[in-house]
Amino acid sequence: MEPFKKDNKYFKAKRQVAEVKKFYTGLMMYVIVISGLAALNYYTNEWSYAWFLWAAFGWGIGLLFQAAKTFDWNPFYGRDWENRKIKEFMDKDNDDISTRF
Repeated sequence: MEPFKKDNKYFKAKRQVAEVKKFYTGLMMYVIVISGLAALNYYTNEWSYAWFLWAAFGWGIGLLFQAAKTFDWNPFYGRDWENRKIKEFMDKDNDDISTRF
């Protein structure tokens, strides 16, 4: 049983590293593409209308959601919240059973 737990931890860590790598690759692509769009915007109309900001804003929101998923940041329903709720419900069930008898 113990070797399975070690393998499970390894694969979980490997999956997390892949998620972090995917996020940083997306972040690098964001910087490169948005910089290119900004340069194109400048050369076409010299900032009279900064249309590249629309792309930066839209893609930035998507990148923010990907970062929240990758780094397990969820202020409302994170893993800690789930574990606390599970423990709370289990304790409540145990209290209900002990008061019945």
